[in-house]
Amino acid sequence: MPMLTLSTPKVRLGSTVRQVEPRQPPVNKRRPRRPGRPNRYHHGDLPQALLDAALRIVKTQGTEGLTLRAVARLAGVSQAAPYRHFANKEAILAAVAEDGFRSLMAAMRESVQACGDIPLARLRAVGIGYVTFATSHPSHFRVMFGRGMADRSAFPTLRQVASDTLAMVVAAIVDCQRAGLVRSEEPAEDLALTAWSSVHGLSALLVEGVLDRPAAEVAEMVTRDLFLGLGVRQG
Repeated sequence: MPMLTLSTPKVRLGSTVRQVEPRQPPVNKRRPRRPGRPNRYHHGDLPQALLDAALRIVKTQGTEGLTLRAVARLAGVSQAAPYRHFANKEAILAAVAEDGFRSLMAAMRESVQACGDIPLARLRAVGIGYVTFATSHPSHFRVMFGRGMADRSAFPTLRQVASDTLAMVVAAIVDCQRAGLVRSEEPAEDLALTAWSSVHGLSALLVEGVLDRPAAEVAEMVTRDLFLGLGVRQG
């Protein structure tokens, strides 16, 4: 049986025979990651990841410590990544505030749905839902009503959702006025401002730790006394 022999291919160039070296697989020359440098990876939802990072910074350092560079570092993305979604610090704060107002409305709706169809009970539930949200989401609350968000003119979506939140209070007061439970000689918008100021002030005291009492207990007390004051005047 003839033997098989393997030979290296040869290329004839004129009278010279050159040995052709077999090709070697390419070597991976990727540089090792620098120590202390965060891994860069793609998020399934980068905007939400950036908002989550922003909230974590606000919780530990306040809005003063928030920068887009710090957000990128905490989220584990490049420093340029946040700018694809947020133009500056104010823009990401506005997005956090907008998310907060939507969650606040959801909390108030949930509170209202649990109390039945009695108009005055529903009005109180709006206030209790407000306090519950504030004490459960203090970082959101601080951004929503912080000095940096006092001027919302540059963020129309935020301005609209904030207006929709107050409209829920107005609607609850209108229902009470129609039922003869709250005085109707004053505009519902004015009474809503009174109610909002009261529950917001209570929420701020609880969030900042100034008032050391159970949130649910004082929310029940304040909304009861407040809305008794909004009742129909006798005589």
